[in-house]
Amino acid sequence: MRVQSSATAPAPIAVAAPPRGHGFGALQAALGVVAFSLTFPATAWGLEGFGPWSLVAVRSVLAAVIAGGCLLALRVPLPARRHWPGLAVVAAGVVLGFPLLTTLALQTSTTAHAAVVVGLLPLTTALFSALRTGTRPSRTFWAAALVGAAAVVAFTVQQSGGALTAADLYLFGALLICAAGYTEGGRLAGAMPGWQVVGWALVLCLPLTVPVAAVALSAEPVHLTTHSVTGLLWVAAGSQFLGLIVWYRGMAAIGIPKASQLQLAQPLLTLFWSVFLLGEHLPAAAPITAVAVLVCIAVTQRARG
Repeated sequence: MRVQSSATAPAPIAVAAPPRGHGFGALQAALGVVAFSLTFPATAWGLEGFGPWSLVAVRSVLAAVIAGGCLLALRVPLPARRHWPGLAVVAAGVVLGFPLLTTLALQTSTTAHAAVVVGLLPLTTALFSALRTGTRPSRTFWAAALVGAAAVVAFTVQQSGGALTAADLYLFGALLICAAGYTEGGRLAGAMPGWQVVGWALVLCLPLTVPVAAVALSAEPVHLTTHSVTGLLWVAAGSQFLGLIVWYRGMAAIGIPKASQLQLAQPLLTLFWSVFLLGEHLPAAAPITAVAVLVCIAVTQRARG
């Protein structure tokens, strides 16, 4: 499974595709991809009125309130004790680490640049999954993964003038910690629905995110604008919760392989939003590198078995 926040796409879960409702399922999966592709532009909007710590903490609190309300309304029982360590890993990677590191990066990086770098997340997650589960992907898989990683590193160094910037380090750190969270979330999704994995991870973070939000809001200046409020609401409700619901429903309806193919469009969609919503100028290397990474991901999808 690939689970995004903030920011980007969820890790796949092992669910069989029922024969009916295929068209509606594909629509739901596509809506999930669109929701995740808007995460970075929405974060950039949110940073117009909030500090990075305020944005991340308030985003997590709002998403946890929505998730907790759904869990209570549906009377979902508490997860078994053996699942809580895994939920803690999901919380650290998906709820806290990835949103915080990418938000810090977007203070100085364009969303287009971040989209290309984080486009490597599916490959990074696959590597973590192989280490965690002990699977042995084919040589074709590893070759494609290395080519994709090399393309992103070359793009990053070229765009940074020959040296990695602080934003690049934040983004690469986000890749690693989010991949760990996605991998553990994928394992847990075999025992409970994917939205519940994210929901409980959000609720688990409340004792930390509530006081951090209170302190950050008092320490960082807040300027409420249409952009900043819209960005905050989207990353909280759209990226980190509602997008996951339609994504998992769509994945259950059409199956993992077809859903994964839809997700290949996510980095390119983010590049489009960065131009359309933020007015950013795309360097020629951005779409070229994004397409190269997508080709590598497509190869790994076919070679993993």
